[in-house]
Amino acid sequence: MGFLRRIFRKGGREAEKPPESGAQTPEAGEGVVSTVESSGEETPEMLGGDGLPAAEYFDDTAGTTDKLPDDAVAAPEPPLSTTLPLDVGCASHVGHVRQRNEDSILVITSTSLGDSALPPFGMFIVADGMGGHSDGHRASQMAARMVAREVVGQVYAPYLRVDPADAPGPIQEVLGEALRKASRNVRAESPESGTTLTAALVLGTRIYVAHVGDSRAYLIDGGGSEMELLTLDHSFVQRLQDIGQITHEEAATHPEKNILYRAIGQEHELEVDTFTRALPTPSWLLLCSDGLWGVVPPETILAAACGADGPQQACNTLVRAALDAGGPDNISLILVRVE
Repeated sequence: MGFLRRIFRKGGREAEKPPESGAQTPEAGEGVVSTVESSGEETPEMLGGDGLPAAEYFDDTAGTTDKLPDDAVAAPEPPLSTTLPLDVGCASHVGHVRQRNEDSILVITSTSLGDSALPPFGMFIVADGMGGHSDGHRASQMAARMVAREVVGQVYAPYLRVDPADAPGPIQEVLGEALRKASRNVRAESPESGTTLTAALVLGTRIYVAHVGDSRAYLIDGGGSEMELLTLDHSFVQRLQDIGQITHEEAATHPEKNILYRAIGQEHELEVDTFTRALPTPSWLLLCSDGLWGVVPPETILAAACGADGPQQACNTLVRAALDAGGPDNISLILVRVE
């Protein structure tokens, strides 16, 4: 199956008075106040709060009384906010066998820093267009974009408004309805096509997942010792495994392993799997099509995710591993490091 700096400076730069001939220039790091030439009159801007010239007021070597007492303890400097909470890598490859890449991936993240910072936000989607149908690539693109548009508009956009009453509705319901709306759109625009879709929304310290088909979402613990499958495949072989007719090993080589009983664009009233849970930190979130999980074993995925120099390098390594395993299908993945 084939699927799918512009810098603003406050105030102008003050002209520095050139040192007199023979005068020593201050060494870097010394507390020196630059002066501004004037017409000879002291302006309010040049005066401190007690009427002293500004340069003297701010220079603690001037002998003023506006200084911290000797036994005063300076307030601790707050930590510098520099680390992005979501570090993302992604990759997609047509593979060695397919003529067209019918997978689609979509990543949207937002970071806000400051005293009233917004919660970390990430929208991650993998859609795998059904290769047995025409326009599978178009179905995966349409579905991924529509789901992202609905979720960003209904879940994250309210946080960008001033009115606190505009809080988002139940997020799992928003996700489920977004996938159903995408399914109706695919049926109307490309009735002969279909696609899987796995969407993961990270908001603050929680993850919300909506899923249809056999693309997958995994959660890898921060130590790289465990990879938990979060989604259930909506496939014929998974049903056979559930009722005990075949084993996991038999499912991997079953001739009908690519047959889905649930997909976007293939049902009038689509049933969507949704759930939410707390997101441990640190951890890794992986979304991928069966072109990866179907040929690359879990231990290789774990080693790549936790041994690489960042998510993007890990994604590149995993695509190469899938190609080395034959690359029989399109390969797509999103890997998120949650700090």
